[in-house]
Amino acid sequence: MQLDWLHLGTLVMAAHVLGAIAAVHAVINTRTSQGAVAWAVSLVAMPYFTLIPYLFLGRSKFAGYIDERRLENEILRNRSHPTEWESGDATETGTFPDISSARGVAAPGPAEYLGHPVIRTLTRLSGMPFLRGNAVRVLINGDATFSAILEAIERAERYVIVQFFIVRADALGELLKDMLIAKAQAGVRVYFLYDSIGSFDLPHRYVSALQQAGVEIHPFATKRVFVNRFQINFRNHRKIVVVDGERAFVGGHNVGVEYLGGNARLSPWRDTHIEVRGPAVASIQFVFIEDWYWATQRLPEVGPSTRCPDDMHCMVLASGPADKQETCSLFFVEAISAARTRVWITTPYLIPDEAVFSALRLAVMRGVDVRILIPSRRDHHVVFAASKLYAYDAILAGVRIFRYRPGFLHQKVVLVDDIAAAIGSANLDNRSFRLNFEIMVLTVDRRFAGEVEGMLLDDFALSDEIGPDDYRGSPAWRRMAMHVARLFSPIL
Repeated sequence: MQLDWLHLGTLVMAAHVLGAIAAVHAVINTRTSQGAVAWAVSLVAMPYFTLIPYLFLGRSKFAGYIDERRLENEILRNRSHPTEWESGDATETGTFPDISSARGVAAPGPAEYLGHPVIRTLTRLSGMPFLRGNAVRVLINGDATFSAILEAIERAERYVIVQFFIVRADALGELLKDMLIAKAQAGVRVYFLYDSIGSFDLPHRYVSALQQAGVEIHPFATKRVFVNRFQINFRNHRKIVVVDGERAFVGGHNVGVEYLGGNARLSPWRDTHIEVRGPAVASIQFVFIEDWYWATQRLPEVGPSTRCPDDMHCMVLASGPADKQETCSLFFVEAISAARTRVWITTPYLIPDEAVFSALRLAVMRGVDVRILIPSRRDHHVVFAASKLYAYDAILAGVRIFRYRPGFLHQKVVLVDDIAAAIGSANLDNRSFRLNFEIMVLTVDRRFAGEVEGMLLDDFALSDEIGPDDYRGSPAWRRMAMHVARLFSPIL
């Protein structure tokens, strides 16, 4: 018995020593002060529970990774960027030193509403221009989204690009696989990129069948040479499909039957995708090219985008942990700050950083109608608990918070006033702001904004507005759990 106590004491001491060492590592390497404090406190106080999670979540920086990825992106953008960026379709190039040297200044659509400083800020932030001459269609929920994607792939004549965070070998995944195999065997070039951790359970037989049919399929990993199962930060959360340079699809859906409502606990699944036609397709395609080149060190054989009869202004904003700026967070700050009458946001996870939360509070003070729509059902317990506390803080600041009743809400949509809308893969949380690769498509068009408004009004009609009692009425133990969960918000 004495020996057992000795062993237990040794293990406890070792855990605390390792926790202290890991806490020092976290303070030195974590990208934000909030994250550093959260990890350091938890590693010192509770090393038995946090050492293993730190191996998976806390090592937010690989030696040389950020510099290497950033250098590759700069080379590609300087040497291989789409020709559409140089054409008359571009409202701004985003690379000008000052306003006087910009080409194509004062396009009446976006510049008239948002004002030139905002256009300049967003193009510099994204590194991509606003492009005119696009058409964008909203695809509400999984049936509409995958019907459109599969129909576009069926019509492919030259190439198909597919990129998802999660790919499952279920009924939907098998349908996609069979269609891609058929197109590859018909001579269509098919490029398939999936995240190595998001799709960790994708069976080898699935990948092998595609490879044998001639599909070029690769996992996306932080390290090119191997998949590090201890590193689940820096995930590629983007969802992109491009067909022949004519049609591109971006949004919140992954490949799995749960996105069609196949998970009874979360069904009906509420999500939104968009279909894009026009020069902006080239920008979406270029985001994939950057990821593909990182994974394979080869450039895919793709063509230019095709024109469309519509004249919407669009900008693609791709963000990731190798960015010089915190692109995703700053995009939300700028979009919220640009709002004059309203800003409506839908997100499955409400864990804003201080900059975004400050922008929301200031918008309320300006008299802006600020609404955030979040789920009423949980898919991650810790994230849901932290979101409830942030919702309470937002309500106290004057933000209107709604919970979607019918099923799990997964869409990522931002509507600013009556003209600007952004749809894509980015959540309102630190993981999207700083740790994941994301993509959003910003449109500046009154008609399209009206469509998005109608969609969100339908969602609000199926939602309950919550007040401070949503937090105050919770049992004491649950409120405590919310506060504990929020300690981990920088890494959620």
